[in-house]
Amino acid sequence: MQLKQLLVIIDPTQTPQPALARAAWIARRSGAALELLICEFNSALDNGLLFEAPALDKARDSLLRQRREWLEQLAAPLRQEGLAVTCEVRWGKPLHRMVIARAEELKPDLVLKTAHSHGLIRRLLLSNTCWQLIRYCPAPLWLVKPEGEWHGQRLAVALDPTHSADKPASLDHHLIEAAQTLGQTLGLEDHYLHSYAPLPRTLVFDAELVADYEYYVERTGERHREAFEQLLGQHAVAKPRSHLLQGFAEETLPRFVEENAVDLLVMGAIARGHLDTALIGHTAERVLEGVDCDLLVLKPQGAPAH
Repeated sequence: MQLKQLLVIIDPTQTPQPALARAAWIARRSGAALELLICEFNSALDNGLLFEAPALDKARDSLLRQRREWLEQLAAPLRQEGLAVTCEVRWGKPLHRMVIARAEELKPDLVLKTAHSHGLIRRLLLSNTCWQLIRYCPAPLWLVKPEGEWHGQRLAVALDPTHSADKPASLDHHLIEAAQTLGQTLGLEDHYLHSYAPLPRTLVFDAELVADYEYYVERTGERHREAFEQLLGQHAVAKPRSHLLQGFAEETLPRFVEENAVDLLVMGAIARGHLDTALIGHTAERVLEGVDCDLLVLKPQGAPAH
């Protein structure tokens, strides 16, 4: 995973820009170039019911010019630091399609966007735009938590060595390699997680398993440990950095993130289903909604674009 070009989605309705702050932090450590992107749309300026076409064009141009001037103001202090920053303004909707179109043109190494949050709930509340980008963005997507202090010390990557969610084997290797690159380039301590959950006793209907349930739980844990260690052994991951968690992922991963002060959780997304629908699985969706840190979502290499 390279870090040469970052695409930063700027929200014109907000003054703080957490995604820009995170992108600048990454650029200072990696030397990456930044592009700041605003996608603007106003329905009142998109039809001729109230104004004639020349007036509409003039109003749209004026609005886009104001947005570009604002982007240049955001870029100025970063350029003074020596960072390479360009600005891009687009007209159109919906936002996720505009972002995807620009990502396909620019081919950035990362797309960064601020995720929504609730004032009384510290966890992220992902908008429809975030979910659409998770499913279809052709580049790795870094969703930035808008609240709280960024320490930039620790990342964790969620792995599935038994492929229980039908993830291709190559995706776990891609996640590990990306985490190692981020750790080395950005100075993040990288950790590797795998969570498994044996069937609860009340759901075991096999008489033999019911009779020796403890042995079943132990055997299940050994199978997952062997698969996990075999996967990590191919990447020379230090044992203290590997964590086998027993329990449902939607519970164990957010708890690990909180207890170990994880700044960035790395997860994989896969395309499945029909009618060009991409899903990442109900478990993963609950994990994404439940964690209290930044999220980096990667797809299998060579995954088809939306």
